[in-house]
Amino acid sequence: MNTPVRPEHSGLPSQVWLASRSPRRLELLQTLGLQVQVFLAQSSPEAEALEAPFEHEDPLLYVQRVTQLKLNAALEAMRAQQFSGLVLAADTTVALNGNILGKPENAAQAFQMLQSLSNTIHEVHTAVAGAWLHVDGSTTATRSTVQTSHVEFTKLPETFIHAYIASGEPFDKAGAYGIQGIAGQYVRHISGSHSGIMGLPLFETSELIRHIQTVAQATKRID
Repeated sequence: MNTPVRPEHSGLPSQVWLASRSPRRLELLQTLGLQVQVFLAQSSPEAEALEAPFEHEDPLLYVQRVTQLKLNAALEAMRAQQFSGLVLAADTTVALNGNILGKPENAAQAFQMLQSLSNTIHEVHTAVAGAWLHVDGSTTATRSTVQTSHVEFTKLPETFIHAYIASGEPFDKAGAYGIQGIAGQYVRHISGSHSGIMGLPLFETSELIRHIQTVAQATKRID
């Protein structure tokens, strides 16, 4: 995406690696003017297995743990190919009453999730982790952050829920919805970060990127 505001105007590097399949995260990073190289360390089934929660796992701890696992997997695979640069990983989870609502596996599960979110307030946690990977395989300034937003849905009509599920949109999204899609018309109020709910909180992410670059520059390890 072309923008008159270049990354260096905001203290950002010109390029980052993104260890995520999410087109939304890619688009959000590109709004910062960054050149984004997507690197996928795992196949889809491997990535899904990585996101499996432990029994009764706290949603906030879960999203941080999975994000760090994604970053570690990307760094290991990138070392093997002798890549270098700033690497980012992220994960988003929806939580209701302390329970994790992941990506629905079928229509019945999607319906149950959407019905449970109807006329309630839930949490959306997005964790981001990053590091600077050097050509010698070492890393500098590994850092992570997490952003939590609260989302209030008005009542979701059953006719809408059924049609929404039939559209296929809920099946690759935590909590069975995307706020940037048609389901956004039923979001009464949010407290937090709209981009974070989409999958990447831009404020926290840009702060993290700047920190990693600053530390790498201070140690003269930019390569």
